[in-house]
Amino acid sequence: MEKREVKRGNYKAYVIGALVAIVGFALLFWLLNGPSMEEQKQNILAGSLHEGDPEFEQITKDIIISTDPRTVESPNAFGSISMFITGKIRNKGDRIINGLEVNVAVVDQFNEPLREKRVLVVPTQRPELGPGETIEINLEISGFSKKDDRANIRWKVTAIRTES
Repeated sequence: MEKREVKRGNYKAYVIGALVAIVGFALLFWLLNGPSMEEQKQNILAGSLHEGDPEFEQITKDIIISTDPRTVESPNAFGSISMFITGKIRNKGDRIINGLEVNVAVVDQFNEPLREKRVLVVPTQRPELGPGETIEINLEISGFSKKDDRANIRWKVTAIRTES
């Protein structure tokens, strides 16, 4: 008569695997429930000046924004057109800018916006923009049709924060 050996499973590996999975799911849950991009943007721009604030006009006079000739439009696979816009933002003032949001609009010949996009330039592309400094900005605005009259690009400062 033969004795059968009963094999015992390696339960330690199962327990370790389950713990790793639980930690992974908890981390994923935490990341997904963190602050949204919009909330992060609002936190960055807390204390910034907006249109209508007393100092806003005075400070934004020192911001020069120009569209670079390298701006191109390109058809995409879905039949619409994307515009790849390049511009330069120059701080000709004497204050350090540590928060800057601009609105970029593609307008028709009657200056009516076809599509627009708000972009947080400082501090996402550079921590700050000092006096006399220039920063290049690149963005894509898509969803244009071939019939759209894409006559011009309009830039506008929507929020600005300076160091005191």
